Amino acid sequence: MEFVLGVETSVSGKRWIGRDFDERMAMTLSQRLGVSELTGQVMAARQVNLDEANTFLNPTLRDLLPDPYRFKGMKEGVARLSAAIQNEELIAVFGDYDVDGATSSALLRRFLNAVGAKSTIYIPDRMSEGYGPNSAAMDTLKGQGVQVVVTVDCGTTSFEPLAHAKEIGLEVIVIDHHEAEVKHPECVALINPKRLDEDTGFSHLAAVGMTFLFAVGVNRALRETDWFKDDRKEPDLRNLLDLVALGTVCDVVPLQGLNRAFVIQGLKVMARRGNAGLAALADKAGVSETPEAYHAGFVLGPRVNAGGRVGESYLGANLLSTDNARLAAEIAAQLDEYNKDRKELEQVVLDEAIAYADGQEHSSIVVAVGRDWHPGVIGIVASRLKERYSLPACVISINEEGMGHGSGRSVTGVDLGTAIIAARQSGLLVKGGGHAMAAGFSVAEDKVADLTDFLKERIGRQITEQNVQPTYKCDGVISPSAVTPALVEEMERIGPFGAGNAQPRFVLAGVTVQRADVVGSDHVRCFLTDQFGVRLKAIAFRALDSDLGQILLNHGGKKLHVAGRLKLDTWGGGTSVQLLIDDAAEA
Repeated sequence: MEFVLGVETSVSGKRWIGRDFDERMAMTLSQRLGVSELTGQVMAARQVNLDEANTFLNPTLRDLLPDPYRFKGMKEGVARLSAAIQNEELIAVFGDYDVDGATSSALLRRFLNAVGAKSTIYIPDRMSEGYGPNSAAMDTLKGQGVQVVVTVDCGTTSFEPLAHAKEIGLEVIVIDHHEAEVKHPECVALINPKRLDEDTGFSHLAAVGMTFLFAVGVNRALRETDWFKDDRKEPDLRNLLDLVALGTVCDVVPLQGLNRAFVIQGLKVMARRGNAGLAALADKAGVSETPEAYHAGFVLGPRVNAGGRVGESYLGANLLSTDNARLAAEIAAQLDEYNKDRKELEQVVLDEAIAYADGQEHSSIVVAVGRDWHPGVIGIVASRLKERYSLPACVISINEEGMGHGSGRSVTGVDLGTAIIAARQSGLLVKGGGHAMAAGFSVAEDKVADLTDFLKERIGRQITEQNVQPTYKCDGVISPSAVTPALVEEMERIGPFGAGNAQPRFVLAGVTVQRADVVGSDHVRCFLTDQFGVRLKAIAFRALDSDLGQILLNHGGKKLHVAGRLKLDTWGGGTSVQLLIDDAAEA
């Protein structure tokens, strides 16, 4: 295996690997599309061919949206909900408390309101109820007169609660995207692209994408029964795409194919500020520019999530489903405060988790266990541990009843969701599920040690069999003189970036670090200068206490290879380019 610039072990312990690409295809894309050779190379490395190039750069729903009825369970689910709407039955939308769940719930509630249906939203409390449907919640909904329940972003493995729902006379439609099992829950319809008998090729959709397709199907069914006549106006479902974009970005699903269209078209809808809740949240967060995937994932999303993490679980869905501007502003302010609380809690738990994980860096998985850590931040802390150790990580919070609530995040090549499901099937977990890159579970305190051993053995086997090692994938080696605003603008056409469509990463070879200093609490800022004296602004976020930050601050004049992502910097009215530093190695 060849390493970029021979870097087999960087300061963060990673191998630098160049992305494979077809050189002939890269050149053809460059010539046909009128883009630089470097941009053609980046596209070819993402498996874009000539036939797909225009759709990749300009994805539309007209080209990419499938017939909803291609999905198993869709016909049955659509028929039941359209009948419920026409019969004026009370419909409950039961959602998860994360952004995908909140956007899915709000989307379906907005659609139901638009077609004149009677509906309510139920979001379980993270602390007292946990993830997914529960029997007590089903009893509550039945007591409110609900007849049909639609679960969104949950329900696929909720066997006991949905069996109970059936017993008490509730009819349930499940819309989900989490890993499925051979056994299905008792429900009217299970609509999930990850059903084991599903082969549509859309397993990468988030729950909000599946919910949108469900709304398309129900809307069509209502149209075919002449529901939209007299004073009933058919809704324009494209107005819901802002929610689809937000949920898709925040659930970190691959931004490929239909998901690219959802995000690109949805961000255009978001820019029109038609959703009162999103507009209020953008104002509170200080987002005045045209929204991009970054704003969805790192500015708006965390605030929507904050209610479910450390506050009131229903706030995100309520914010995104209201048309009352005053109420939206009040909820946005609440969520902004909860987000500040979340950051403080996260830091406390992270510090304790790092102390617990000390010495596990040579294991196959990092497992941190603590007492009464806030369940709302353990997923974020698991992500931080994964980044710190370049290993899968699970964080478990034990409550005073001796029950542990856990959250896990994985690295590329290690399927954590399958391991968690296997642990549950082996009797080590009370409940658990997830997908390749993330999982959640509940475990009795006296089973934590056995669970840790089980995961270390199973994931260790995966790592050995697949030769999983920490790597940093690069798109090329460039010099500061080649970096221009025009190049970065051209690269941005390949976006939105995220899972499945990584932001291009480049290496600056043999540069000298100048004027390195600390900004904020822990960011390291500097200039990178090549042999001709051409320099580029650069910054490494949250790097002060890392090996990366220390080599930038204490380089001793040595030349370094520095890797990162290029970003336009419009601070002060001008436009320049800045490198967001990810890694470095001695030249």
